[in-house]
Amino acid sequence: MRILVAIAGLALIMLVAREAFETVVLPRRVASRIRLVSLYYLVTRRVWLIVGRRVRLGAAREDILSYFGPLSLLSLLVLWALLFVVGFAALSWGLALPLAAPDKTIGFATYLYVSGSTFFTLGPGDVVLTSGPGRFLEVLEVALGFGFLALMVGYVPVIYQAFSRRELRISLLDARAGSPANAVGMLRRNCAISDVDGLQRMLNEWEPWCADILESHLSYPVLAFYRSQHERQSWVEALTVILDVCALILTGIEGIPVEPAKFVFAIARHTAVDLAQVFGSPPMTGADRLPEREFARLRDALAGAGLFLREGAAAEGKLAEIRATYEPFVRALADNLLLSLPPWIDVDDGLDDWQTSAWDGHMPSTRQALLDIMR
Repeated sequence: MRILVAIAGLALIMLVAREAFETVVLPRRVASRIRLVSLYYLVTRRVWLIVGRRVRLGAAREDILSYFGPLSLLSLLVLWALLFVVGFAALSWGLALPLAAPDKTIGFATYLYVSGSTFFTLGPGDVVLTSGPGRFLEVLEVALGFGFLALMVGYVPVIYQAFSRRELRISLLDARAGSPANAVGMLRRNCAISDVDGLQRMLNEWEPWCADILESHLSYPVLAFYRSQHERQSWVEALTVILDVCALILTGIEGIPVEPAKFVFAIARHTAVDLAQVFGSPPMTGADRLPEREFARLRDALAGAGLFLREGAAAEGKLAEIRATYEPFVRALADNLLLSLPPWIDVDDGLDDWQTSAWDGHMPSTRQALLDIMR
């Protein structure tokens, strides 16, 4: 019986060490199907999403869902530490390593106490291992505990740095593309016709953002669960808006070259497809984001800003063909993360988030001035 417990303890130590290494240190996605981290997130996310779906109010739901990313990360670190402690305790107990204890009652709980004080580098206490193998195991656990804690101290800042890089550019969409962000708004507000070079520069700036999302969210998938800091914003929404803008340019808008949009579309779609695969979200079909009536409105909205889409049904067919290459993947990501996809056209008479505040009722002149600025 003790030998089996010792073997189980050693296997647990090796399993947790491998999981921590693959999750924190290894800079690539691990394709193995059976992983402790995957099982952990599968269970915790299902529970959290059940709670989130029961909340009807948008703001309250977002508040609840926003806790999952940071809380799941901290809970995972605690879980790893506890499993290390249990694994070393099981190994010591299974090998029946002698202990020097003040009382005569020595059981598994005693070994658990010794393992915990050793792993968290508290030093020898009132109960210590006395044999040579026991001391070696104690030193090994101290080294592993110290290295684990140091690694975690460096791991959390990396997560938040990647989160900050992601959110910095998303926050620009508020004024650049509307609230919620949309493709027509981005083309109209960025003077696509009068400043074609500016539009190309803007697209070139979003290309590395998409690449950074792909790299960071593949290396640290927990980032996907971190919600944006402002309402009506998310990384899935931003990625979809960029894909929508590129899709319109690739469909054909008079005066706008398609070459820059090709490269941005390529990395943006690559990001959507790979991340959908990482999170086990197969492509989804659903209600058409741009039915025939909305397409007519989209054409009119573009024409009102001096942007003329290709004439005839060929344009609608071409756009539908391009949309089919990425919409099922962003739809799957949005469904998995309980996020909404952006519209194609500006909301009528809608205000951007930066134009509103809790004190608007007391400052009507300020609100009107902000509206005039964007006209």
